[in-house]
Amino acid sequence: MNNKSNPTILKKPVWWLSVLILSVFVMAGCQPAAAPSPAPAVTSAPEAASTPTSPAAPSASPTPAAAAEAIVNVATDAKLGQILVDGKGMTLYMFTKDGPDQSNCSGDCLKAWPPLLTLGKPTLGEGVDPALVGTATLADGSMIVTYNKMPLYYWYKDTQPGDTTGQGNKDVWYVVSPDGNSVGN
Repeated sequence: MNNKSNPTILKKPVWWLSVLILSVFVMAGCQPAAAPSPAPAVTSAPEAASTPTSPAAPSASPTPAAAAEAIVNVATDAKLGQILVDGKGMTLYMFTKDGPDQSNCSGDCLKAWPPLLTLGKPTLGEGVDPALVGTATLADGSMIVTYNKMPLYYWYKDTQPGDTTGQGNKDVWYVVSPDGNSVGN
């Protein structure tokens, strides 16, 4: 028999191929949908007592990811006098190597000295001079709160409100007074 003379024989492979492809699509459509993977759990930052080679944000202060509107207050320290703190009483520091509205702290520095971040205008407590409060943009695009044009940071070893263990660190980190100057520098 000649294949050219019988058109049915030529159409059979095409027909079976069409049925096979259609079957694959139907079978794929009948498979149960994959369950969506759950969102990753939000965990808090590890305590500062972890390893000194990988410092974490202070436990009582917000982590950068949790920043919303920062709060700046004034507290009185027995040795240092009036100093700036956040809304939870965690001490805020300035880095004397920063420039006006510019952070020069990055990488491991930011791990040890997490920035006071904000998503909007910081909330100010009594004794905080609103004319001295501002923001600057970090390399990652987040906004750090500034006071007297100096970016504000936490010290990872301060674990309780009122701790000032970063004061004078390497002669470049100091707590900030409400007048906008570093204390003890």
